[in-house]
Amino acid sequence: MMGYLLRRLAYGFLILVGVNVLTFFLFFTVNTPDDMARLNIGGKRVSQAQIEQWKTERGYDKPLLWDAQASGMDRIKRTIFWERSVSLMFFDFGRSDARQALQIGHEIKSRMAVSLQLALPLFLLQMLASIGLALVLVFFRNSAIDFWGVILCVLMLSISSLFYIIVGQFLFSRVLRWVPMNGYVQGLDAIRFLLLPVVLSVLSRLGGEARLYRAMLLEEAGRDYVRTARAKGLSEQRVLLRHVLRNASIPILTNAGSYLPYVFMGSLVFESFFGIPGLGAFTIEAISAQDFAIVRSMVFLGALLFIVSNVLIDLAYTWVDPRVRLH
Repeated sequence: MMGYLLRRLAYGFLILVGVNVLTFFLFFTVNTPDDMARLNIGGKRVSQAQIEQWKTERGYDKPLLWDAQASGMDRIKRTIFWERSVSLMFFDFGRSDARQALQIGHEIKSRMAVSLQLALPLFLLQMLASIGLALVLVFFRNSAIDFWGVILCVLMLSISSLFYIIVGQFLFSRVLRWVPMNGYVQGLDAIRFLLLPVVLSVLSRLGGEARLYRAMLLEEAGRDYVRTARAKGLSEQRVLLRHVLRNASIPILTNAGSYLPYVFMGSLVFESFFGIPGLGAFTIEAISAQDFAIVRSMVFLGALLFIVSNVLIDLAYTWVDPRVRLH
């Protein structure tokens, strides 16, 4: 297993380098440092002196890839590519383009803690609710409960998450006044504020997740070993929980694991609408402000989390199913 893990980490590192290099060239092909300066300075009339000053303050006055006037390794290190791309591999995120005093790394650490307060309970409740509903539909398969349950899942899947947010804020915040609409605070008071976005986010994903898990469980329920278990006289509840669910856990784990990066990165839509100062809102703010330094950092962080989550999923396979061997 150790050899497999080392190979996966090596592949992941190469993928991360490729994503980092590709992102750098995409950003600096679409926008030159002069274009970035004009976007950040704003205004209709921007002098060349202002552009040069903005570039000097942020290190964009250096050569892009190669400094012919330097010697040795300085030819590579004294470039925008080294300071803005290679530095990310050492988790040196640098400073914001729009707000020079803002340290991106410090901001990511503080905002990730806020995103986790929303994402971790959301992840656990989403798993429990989706798998629970799927088990109920499979238990009552080919019945009216299964029929109307599937229709409900399709309806929930067809509705945009924005609808849940708008209706939920209007009903529970404006009309019933059970929870605040905005005004996020730290500490225990955050529980009351995060309750509504967690519930609404679970509902927005429940239909699609439950329908997917139902299909996975039904596929396992039709296999020979399940018929053998029923022939031995086991109850339907025991067959579903101890046999069907256990053998369907690998595809369920794969689907749930793909959501792990969002646990750390935060929800773009829900954090923005509810004013939660997490990584999702941080990314939206950077895009709106044309802050390319932050956007590049978030793309790098997202790629890293996807690679790590895929490795963790592979390791979890061996825990869920002892028959799985990683070579």
